[in-house]
Amino acid sequence: MSSMKKIREWLRSERGQNTVEYLMMLAVIVGVILVIGKMFKPQISGIFNQIMSMISGAAQSVGAPT
Repeated sequence: MSSMKKIREWLRSERGQNTVEYLMMLAVIVGVILVIGKMFKPQISGIFNQIMSMISGAAQSVGAPT
């Protein structure tokens, strides 16, 4: 069986269609996540900086004498 015939059969099968549909949905979801991440990048950066300063402060207070 030639490879072109196998490819044609795969493209005609419903299993192939389902695979393509799932890949398209995955691409859309990844695209939406990337756009949202780009929009909220400054806020996310600020939140991580706050968390880092809180952890740093907590770590310093653990070693400080009472």
